[in-house]
Amino acid sequence: MTADTAVAVSMALPAVAAVVVVCLGRWPNVRDSVMVVFTGITFSVVASILPHVQAGARPGFESFEVVAGTPLAFEVEPLGMVYALVASGLWIPTALYGIGYMRGHDEANQTRFFACFCLAIFAALGIAFSRNLLTLFFFYEILTFSTYPLVTHHGDDKARKAGRVYMGNLLFTSVVFLLMGIMWTYSLTGTLEFKLGGILAGTIDGWAGAALLACFAFGAGKAALMPFHRWLPAAMVAPTPVSALLHAVAIVKAGVFTILKVVVYIFGIEFLAKENLSLWLMYAAAITILVSSCVALTKDNLKARLAYSTISQLAYITLGAALATSFGVIGAGMHIAMHAVGKITLFFCAGALMVGAHKTEISDMDGIGRTMPFTMGAFFIGSMSIIGLPPMGGAWSKWYLALGAAQGHHWIFIAVLMASSLLSIGYLMPVVGRAFFFAPKADAHGHGHGHSDDHGHPAPTEGIHEAPILCVIPLCLTAFGCLLLFFYSSDLQALLAPIAMGG
Repeated sequence: MTADTAVAVSMALPAVAAVVVVCLGRWPNVRDSVMVVFTGITFSVVASILPHVQAGARPGFESFEVVAGTPLAFEVEPLGMVYALVASGLWIPTALYGIGYMRGHDEANQTRFFACFCLAIFAALGIAFSRNLLTLFFFYEILTFSTYPLVTHHGDDKARKAGRVYMGNLLFTSVVFLLMGIMWTYSLTGTLEFKLGGILAGTIDGWAGAALLACFAFGAGKAALMPFHRWLPAAMVAPTPVSALLHAVAIVKAGVFTILKVVVYIFGIEFLAKENLSLWLMYAAAITILVSSCVALTKDNLKARLAYSTISQLAYITLGAALATSFGVIGAGMHIAMHAVGKITLFFCAGALMVGAHKTEISDMDGIGRTMPFTMGAFFIGSMSIIGLPPMGGAWSKWYLALGAAQGHHWIFIAVLMASSLLSIGYLMPVVGRAFFFAPKADAHGHGHGHSDDHGHPAPTEGIHEAPILCVIPLCLTAFGCLLLFFYSSDLQALLAPIAMGG
């Protein structure tokens, strides 16, 4: 199989998987097994493209022409390669986890759920491999519509209300801002093709350039840059596998990927820095980082706390792009992968706590680490990566982001990154502390999970009561991935190095 063919096949596989899942809906065991096989094959085909991209090739293909000189076309460059590996690679544990979670909760409409999940991965790969802005916009909208049934999966009033917020925010930002930015770019340049170093130099400057950047920054509403972030906490009513998809695999990464791709391939980091067009975006990202971290501190619901953590962490990537320095864009690209693996681990753990212990509030999780040691051990590892502490992968992306701020002489943003890491400790470590160092709370009859021994000390809890194994295995794998990324970060940095040309 040639690299060009592999691009087409990797995109087709999730779409075919969606059809197969629907056809096999009567036989859940067969349906789920076949879906898992598709996840493995898709990742293998995507991974087969990597050596070609590392060697400098840009495999791809194009279909029909949509407007004059702008076809629906695909090309794999380093940044898209990273996003595609993240989306297809994490689809595997998410599919396994989804099976365990949906069966553990005895959820209805599982066939529809998994079919939409497959379509979301199809859209994510289309975004990752887009050769121009029009193709990216087309798949960006497919991603929105394919995930709406997932957000509203439960079908109750709360889910429908969340769905309205979700669709309203994402469609408003994409149609009003992103589409405007695309049309404005075409009117200036006569092309929508992505080009390393950008296509806008000499066509726009000053306030007009900053306004065009704002169209893209706020138009990519999936990046959850304040004030267009409300959809993300609202979407937490969805089943936890959807939260994992939203926060790690596809949705939010599509937003920050779009911003980073526009900065590198439409504006060009050299042009952006020379014209000083992105200073306002640096401060907008910094405010989002700090405010959302502070809000996370106030949330007792674990998924809500993780949702605001995601808003903060996404703004790291936006900040790295806005810095318009070589280290900044590399750090932003690395953080797409580092945050994805760390945050999916945390959401897997949150779902396991719901399935295994029926707990959603942090204040109710005292001593839970004694009965769910694998889940809470993985939560600790994922938290370390999100905070940015070695030996977890998140340490390297934050290091490069700080270097990017120093490279641009934006010292205040180094302070923002440091403050955010401290706030991350404040909203993540108490969960771990409660789980492992607090005595279990007494139940309604005054008894704790572990009764006191003859010396008045809490006795060990009776046995381990983890979630189903299909929930536990994925979170252990992704927790291990946080560690692996620390030691293989140089490979990721080398892959992304070409996008920093001109920085």
